[in-house]
Parts: sequence; C-alpha cells; structure tokens
Amino acid sequence: MEELEHKMSAWGESLWSFHLPRWEELPELDLYMDQVITLVDHYLSPVIHSDKHTLLTASMVNNYVKNGMIPPPKKKRYTRKHVAFLIAITLLKQVLTINEVKQGILFQGKMIGIRQAYNLYCEIQEAAIQQVCAQATGHKKRNDQSENDEIQFLAAYSASKAFANKLLAEKVIALQTSYLKEGIENE
Repeated sequence: MEELEHKMSAWGESLWSFHLPRWEELPELDLYMDQVITLVDHYLSPVIHSDKHTLLTASMVNNYVKNGMIPPPKKKRYTRKHVAFLIAITLLKQVLTINEVKQGILFQGKMIGIRQAYNLYCEIQEAAIQQVCAQATGHKKRNDQSENDEIQFLAAYSASKAFANKLLAEKVIALQTSYLKEGIENE
C-alpha cells in the first residue's frame, strides 16, 4: 500500500505545476495543421495521454470546422484563436459531448468574448487539476474537509466527483443554450 501511495503522490507532484498557455502565450504566427496538432499535443500531453487514440488529428480539426465549432482556416493557416479553441475542445470533450462543448463555447464567447473566456477556462482547469493533485499527494485544500483521500477510496471518490461535475456542466449548458435561443428569438 505504501508503494501505491508513493506512486500516487509522485504523479500528483508531477502535475502540480501544469500550466495551460494563456491567450497571450499562444503563438502569434499563423500555423499549418501539422504544427497546430503538434502544439496542442505538447500543451495537453501531461494531462491527457492515451495509447488508444491521438489527442487531435487533422480529421478532428476538419470536423470541428465543418460543425462550426472553430472558424475555417485562412489559406490553410491557423491562428491563436484556432489553437485556443482546439485546446479547450480537446480537454472538454473528455467529459462532455461535442454538441455540449460547442454550446458552452458559443455561450461563453458571446458573454465575455473568446479571449477572456479562454483565459478564464485555463484558470478554472488548472485549479481543478491542482485540487486533484492535492488529493493525490495527500494535501487537502482548505475547502475540502469532507473528502476521503485514502488511496483505496480515491478512484471511487474521483469518478463520482467527475460524474457529478459532468451532470452539473450538462445542466448549465442546457440552460445556457435555452437562454441563447430565447435571446435570438426575442431580437
């Protein structure tokens, strides 16, 4: 059991300083598809690694363009706006459907703008990852008194929390989608 706890703690420590690039840190130069895919993989590989599939492929990007989730590239070049969308989409699709991701992005973009929404999302995601790191290393945050961090309960607790947070996110997105539709109809 001690070896398992040590490995869990080491994993948590390795992710403690995980950082998503803010809008201003994304490349200013336009990029080609293969460069975008490499860059997104570089940014997200510390938190999403799977032997089963690639994080992002050219066909995924093309589908996101086709479905109106990201703007089409200009002359086969992608901007920092594209990279920001692709980072958020790649992370969010881990727990939400593509349609829910699209609705959430549309809502946030309309409410506070793409740049601010992206930066806020990065802050929120990093805080959530740090909370998980705190659990994995055995350090509780001030607001987490009721959580059981013992290694034998951590998977069940984390899966339950992920499910509950997914339910909440789905409900909020449904309400936001309804709000946007009502706003469009009332215009």
